[in-house]
Amino acid sequence: MTKILVVDDDQGMREFLEIMLTKEGYRVSTAHNAEKALIACRREKYALIITDLRMPKMDGIGFLREVKKISPESIVILITAYASGETAVTAMKEGAYDYIEKNFAIDDLKLIVRNALNKKGAHRDEVLFLKGVEEAVGFGKMIGSSREMLKVYTTIKKIADTPANVLILGESGTGKELVARAIHENSSRSQAPFLVINCGGIPENLLESELFGYIKGSFTGAYSDKAGLFEIARGGTVFLDEIGELPPLLQVKLLRVVQEKTFRRIGGADDIHVDVRVISATNRNLADQIQSGSFREDLYYRLNVIPLHLPPLRERREDIPILTRHFMEKYSKEFGKDVKTISSYALELLMKYPFPGNIRELENIIERSIALETSNIILPENLVLAKEMQSSDLFTIHSLPESGIDLNEEMAKFEKELILKALLRAEGAKAKAAELLNINYDSLYYRSDKLGIRS
Repeated sequence: MTKILVVDDDQGMREFLEIMLTKEGYRVSTAHNAEKALIACRREKYALIITDLRMPKMDGIGFLREVKKISPESIVILITAYASGETAVTAMKEGAYDYIEKNFAIDDLKLIVRNALNKKGAHRDEVLFLKGVEEAVGFGKMIGSSREMLKVYTTIKKIADTPANVLILGESGTGKELVARAIHENSSRSQAPFLVINCGGIPENLLESELFGYIKGSFTGAYSDKAGLFEIARGGTVFLDEIGELPPLLQVKLLRVVQEKTFRRIGGADDIHVDVRVISATNRNLADQIQSGSFREDLYYRLNVIPLHLPPLRERREDIPILTRHFMEKYSKEFGKDVKTISSYALELLMKYPFPGNIRELENIIERSIALETSNIILPENLVLAKEMQSSDLFTIHSLPESGIDLNEEMAKFEKELILKALLRAEGAKAKAAELLNINYDSLYYRSDKLGIRS
């Protein structure tokens, strides 16, 4: 049975909440002040704590700070008769899940409690976020503790010290270069060079000279001999990003390097033998390119000895809070700011966002947010999201279960999703969101408060 602790110096409010929540099927304990409540929290764990804001000796904010040290996984909701935006921000900064006024409707409080307790996944992410990136599982400069990333780390450990070529597959912005670097640094080649070149970012004539070098006088401007990346990287690793962009002529030359470990400089007559490992990456479907004739099949099989797929961020959402924390620390330091946390609603928006640009897009969002933020908490209005949520993110009922449904609860979920979508499109501007929903600002404020949508 789910355990809830109610903390309030008003006996009538304590008894009312105890009776109401017990009828809902929860096991309820009460405390008349923060000191007694802290003693109770040391004795046993509570899934949810509902506390009054104004209490003698230690107020609700002070209690919230202390209880988060004792039981960081407990969800805390503050109740007060004296609401203010400033207090709400303070409460969220300290880790409160929600903040409601004492003139609440019973059904509204029941809904908020149910939503809080059902939000186990999101709450787990918030706890991970607050623990900080230093406790997160990572590998090299990669960050993430999702099952998908743990598989990537395991694969890197297995293949790092083999001579086999690796083809890293994944969307743009997923961190393919970090994976390549991790493979190199965990191999016996780690003391030799790791050289990177983007095959799609350099004109063909320059790309050839960058890869293979040239002999003095081989073309206009070749005033001296120049070694290429393959020559400079002897004993090390060459990472060829955007390999699908490699022109056909250079594919032939690269095939020779991969097969025979030899090449010639532009204008040269002598074969140069090199021992290099080739790691390549692409966000393209090379099989389709082979069918169209734009990529050589023999080169594909030489490069794709070990394929390694890097998942997009939308398939590893549990890593979003950890990555967010990492980027917040990075850009707070860079901009000389002290932005330590993110509001629960802002984090919820990030958790629902599809991230077409993956980790690179998340980093850009956090960088912009910290640049715009004037307080020490990231609020939703400073999250500049480039793309609205897809309609598939909305709650839908595909069939009516035999046992039936709670219509009020399901409608509340649907209403909340629509409000979140409107706020996202309006980039956190509530007046604009109200306009999109064809309701007035007061109605949006009331509905948001009722559904537990907090800035």
